[in-house]
Amino acid sequence: MSNYLPTLKQLQYLVALEDHGHFGRAAEACYVTQSTLSAGIKELETLLDVTLVERTRRVVRFTELGKQMVEKAHRILREAEELSDMARSAGKPLVGDIRMSVIPTIAPFLLPKLLPQLRKDRPELKLYLKEEPSQAACDTLRHGHVDCVLLALPFPCGDVESEILFQDEILIAFPKDDPRDPPKMVDPAIIDENRLLLLEDGHCLKDHALAACNRPELRASARMMGTSLHTLVQMVDNGLGLTMLPKMAIDSGILDHTDIIARPLISEHAYRDIALIWRKNSPRRDEFKLLAEIMRQTKDWAVKKAA
Repeated sequence: MSNYLPTLKQLQYLVALEDHGHFGRAAEACYVTQSTLSAGIKELETLLDVTLVERTRRVVRFTELGKQMVEKAHRILREAEELSDMARSAGKPLVGDIRMSVIPTIAPFLLPKLLPQLRKDRPELKLYLKEEPSQAACDTLRHGHVDCVLLALPFPCGDVESEILFQDEILIAFPKDDPRDPPKMVDPAIIDENRLLLLEDGHCLKDHALAACNRPELRASARMMGTSLHTLVQMVDNGLGLTMLPKMAIDSGILDHTDIIARPLISEHAYRDIALIWRKNSPRRDEFKLLAEIMRQTKDWAVKKAA
């Protein structure tokens, strides 16, 4: 058995190849030439005396051992990054880079309120943002590609810690003059499952909306057609059905210039928790808790200003 220890660079090449499934794209992601990346992985295989990647002209296929090594490589690279994070967090907090994923049902409605104040209060913080659905964001966090995620809970995201920022109410949206539109609050029992429009799978808001109704049969009956909240709004505005929307989207004007009425639901579960989450035992835990508090205060300030 070889006593050779893989380098972090070789592990980065291996992980990038698995992420992109293509030598050229993996090399671009690592800012090296394709021949450099290919040679690095080949050297790793030679020195370990194993085959990790089956190469053909059209596809890149990892062996079972290769898949296991990629999973381990993710953890090693993440822990190596945490060594750097540990040193950084020992100095001034919230200085330098933080990579954050944000889900699409939060990003366009909350970030425009938060980011200007955050840049003003913490000019030395560089926040790199990536918008992606909930499950993808959790996978990205687990693999160490981002440091934290702005997410809506509850959602199963693995071994993480969280700091809840605020509750976001979920309302039901009808076309104006809908015959089943009650004057004030909506009983979930009257929702017509044949007219209910929800987001596609992969968006946690779909699960939160169904939980708010407490009608399990809606999961099988609802017409899950929307790729975004804006798409759902357009469908409702054109009389194609009804949907459920988070209050932050309504407060941000998503219903402006439409003939849509939003009503509260008669439900104890008609909300989602907006939270900042990070990997459990992260050395930057105190920084993330501070970032969450700044976000919470900035959101409260934005609400008061709007009022």
